[in-house]
Amino acid sequence: MTTASTPYHPGERTAQARAGVTDRADHAGRSIRSTIPAVAARFLTERRTLVVGAADPDGRVWATQLSGPAGFLRATDEHTMTIAARPAEADPLAEALARPAQLGTIALDPAGRRRMRLNGRSAPDGRGGLVVHAEEVVSNCPKYIQRRTPLDRPGAGAPRTVAEGTVLSTAQQLAVATSDTFFIATTGPDGRVDASHRGGFPGFLEPVGPDTVRWPEYRGNSMFLTLGNLELDPRAGLLLPDWETGGALLITGEARTDWSEQAGPGVERTVELTVTGVRELADATPLTWTDPEYSPAIPR
Repeated sequence: MTTASTPYHPGERTAQARAGVTDRADHAGRSIRSTIPAVAARFLTERRTLVVGAADPDGRVWATQLSGPAGFLRATDEHTMTIAARPAEADPLAEALARPAQLGTIALDPAGRRRMRLNGRSAPDGRGGLVVHAEEVVSNCPKYIQRRTPLDRPGAGAPRTVAEGTVLSTAQQLAVATSDTFFIATTGPDGRVDASHRGGFPGFLEPVGPDTVRWPEYRGNSMFLTLGNLELDPRAGLLLPDWETGGALLITGEARTDWSEQAGPGVERTVELTVTGVRELADATPLTWTDPEYSPAIPR
């Protein structure tokens, strides 16, 4: 739990101390709010996708995405975000988000290289959407975001499962190995969930085998919201969007951080996730995206 003197919980404090960035984290922590500022409210209304993370009824953590026309996300007041969408029946979070739940979200603007996180408690609104009471609102820097522009995909159907299992198939391992972006959901004290973003050149997310994926942790904002959660709870979910088709690969499992790994310039540690569940969706979103312009912040 956090206190009046710090916005961070003990796991985040442990991760910050391991990395030797406690002072920098204290400075960065001033940007963590419990309310939605006006600039963030405007940002939300322009978005057409939202990444959400939560635990399913079995306790497994997943990250997935919701889509809608501009305006499907709204801050109705400084404490509340409404989402005019819920996970489809094929989504592993459909049942969990049909009832009150802890929810982590991240809204990303690839074209403008902007992002913000809003974490809190959600409840169904009775109209097929969600109401989220904000508990933590964070605007992040543009690092590692690949610039892309969304394109409408006429004729897109409802999200549907095309593959499901407990390990990655050969084709899914290839999708992992060629990904330049993924999102990760983790959970901390009191079941609170956070959703975050990772980006790099294709190959930065590595399939070690059918049941393991690994990635480098590049230098970030020093908050360690994701790795801090993993200090206390290894459960995690990954979302890999298919930017060309509108599909998505969802992976759940348990992750651990190797704090001793120094894999190269800008890579301060690595994380390895043991896969326990996989869901591949077609038509996860009615959008496709242009080819990426890679972030200049990615270490070479």
